[in-house]
Order: sequence, then structure tokens, then C-alpha cells
Amino acid sequence: MDSSNGKQWIRRRRYRCLLISLSIFIFLVLLIVILAVTVFRIRDATTTVNSIKLGGYSTGLNIPNPGLDVNVTLDLDLTAHNPNRVSFRYGAGTADLLYRGEQVGDAAILPGEIGARSSERMNISLTIYATKLIGETALYAEALSGSIDFQTTTRIPGRVTVMGIFRHHIVTYNSCNMAVNVSNRSVENSNCKYKANI
Repeated sequence: MDSSNGKQWIRRRRYRCLLISLSIFIFLVLLIVILAVTVFRIRDATTTVNSIKLGGYSTGLNIPNPGLDVNVTLDLDLTAHNPNRVSFRYGAGTADLLYRGEQVGDAAILPGEIGARSSERMNISLTIYATKLIGETALYAEALSGSIDFQTTTRIPGRVTVMGIFRHHIVTYNSCNMAVNVSNRSVENSNCKYKANI
């Protein structure tokens, strides 16, 4: 074999190796994209309110602004569900209580992680600032009628990582309208909506 044939053979071999390597690379990229779009497609994580109970209450003197502070707690039992095939890590979230559009209570949701295709229950004590409700004349009329209408909202930010490459940020929202029965301290007619932003 002369030198010109040898050089052509080496060139052909390099070209063939390059084509094979490029084909394998394209195949792997396509495989990862197909898996990410089908099997590992990101689905909305959701939060569901299981039950809401009226907890304890405390009173104290407000020294800077002379008056009485009355605080009541509302115990929220939530379930966060992760339908994805990878774990969902969530950061610090918030839960708020609204009365006629005004915030009258809040609570912090601690960070955590939910495994693939699993759920986690969270018990949150939401503090109601009763002093904000004292001036609401509509509250007294509702209390006399037997039930008070509230709204709870929760926001939990987090992320899922697919195959250690693709990171997707998800924020789940939950909004519940509910009526609290004054006589037995239970929640009636709870109506919830769920939303997630990816």
C-alpha cells in the first residue's frame, strides 16, 4: 500500500468515526428530549386542603399601642401531591387567611421534599389577628347568623430536576373559600381551586 492510498484510508476511517460519533450523539440528544417530553414530562404539583379546624386563642396587652391583642389559631391540614417521576423540592411557602379581601392571618410553610409520585401531609397553624377583625361590623352579623366566610390562600415554590439536567421551577397555588360554623367550630362548604405555574 503506497502512501497516497494509506492517507486516503486514514481519512476515510476518521470520517467514518466522526459520522458514527455524531450519529450516536444525535441519537442520545433525541432520546433525552423524547424522555423529557414524554416519560419525564413535568406535571403540576398540587396542594389540597383536607380539613380546617379552629385551634386555640391567646390574649395579651399591646404596650406601644394601648389595647388588647387577641390571637386565634386556625389549624390547616394540607396534602401536597407530586405526580412527577422525580422528586419535588420546595422552599419556604406561605399561607394567608383573608376576610372580605383583607389579610387577617398568616403562617409560614417550612421547606421540604416530596418523593416521586407521592404525597406529603402538612399541618400548619395559621395565626388569626383577631384585632383586625374587631372593627369589621359584617363579622358580627355573620357570627350571629351562625357562620363566618373566610378565604385561605397557599403558595409553595419549588423545583424538579429531570435526569440531573433539566430543572423546572414550579409554584403551586391554592385558594379556598370556606364557611366556619361558629357553634361547633368546624368548617363547612369548603370550595378550593388549585393552580401551578411552571
